[in-house]
Amino acid sequence: MFQRGARLLFSRTTAAPAKNSSKKLYAGAATVVGATGAAAYLTQRPDKALCDDLTTGLTGAAAGVVLGGVGGYYLASSKYAPEVEKYEKYWPRKCMMLFGAPGAGKGTQGPRIVEELGIPQLSTGDMLRDAVAAGTPIGKKAKDVMARGDLVSDDIVIGIIQDRIKEADCATGFILDGFPRTVEQAKALDAMLAKAGETVSKILAFDVDSRVLEERICGRWMDKATGRSYHVKFAPPKSMKLGSDGKPLPETMKDDISGDALYQRADDTAEALKKRIQSYDDKTVPILSYYAPRGIVKKIDGGQAIDKVWSDVSTSLS
Repeated sequence: MFQRGARLLFSRTTAAPAKNSSKKLYAGAATVVGATGAAAYLTQRPDKALCDDLTTGLTGAAAGVVLGGVGGYYLASSKYAPEVEKYEKYWPRKCMMLFGAPGAGKGTQGPRIVEELGIPQLSTGDMLRDAVAAGTPIGKKAKDVMARGDLVSDDIVIGIIQDRIKEADCATGFILDGFPRTVEQAKALDAMLAKAGETVSKILAFDVDSRVLEERICGRWMDKATGRSYHVKFAPPKSMKLGSDGKPLPETMKDDISGDALYQRADDTAEALKKRIQSYDDKTVPILSYYAPRGIVKKIDGGQAIDKVWSDVSTSLS
């Protein structure tokens, strides 16, 4: 119990480095460890003479607080500080994944998770483009491959992820979106994380009936310049007018803010969606089976109302 409490407080303390100096963080953590260690020592000694009354026990715990605080401050100020920093560096962080077929709700719930946890959602495509633009060693490799018209290999993608999650905004965790797409990629990702003493900690899988997915995808219209998304049923643009067949007239689909014409993606059709769902089922769903034995996969009913979906998501994050 004492050890769990110390670990919990230490993890919460180190999660907000902007609000505390390193010395205060280490001193505070060591204070808790000192106090809980003293209490555990007093209550677990074979010789119970020192624990015969409550006063003695509290005195010992108080001494642990004082000694732990002083020791913690000294530890952070001394030659041992690198060891403390190493302990903080390898403290487990959130390594999450989001899974779901097109239209399952990742685009809606992802930003809310980011806001709730304060960790970035990482898109493979964005990371690849950023690495190429920055001219990193792995980015240069990717650029050469793409210049030849070849597909970027898994090892290059893993390298790009490895570089990205070292950045400051990933200090307490990150969310992978769009990767891995196959079990082989999942194994390669696991191997990379294992080198740093880490592992995937949570997977949210959004499950939605195919008929609902079709309604969501085929009714979606977007603004090309901003990426703003509309839906003929759930969030229609103000300009929308329906034809005699009950379907929206394309010429009336305009962005509410700019007035620019909206468009539908070429693969936002019933026929294209079937192929995308089939590909997801064949290649991506097995990833959930791969991770399931670890007990980290949480399935979310994405067909519910948005607020109910978020309620289930936030509960799973606790």
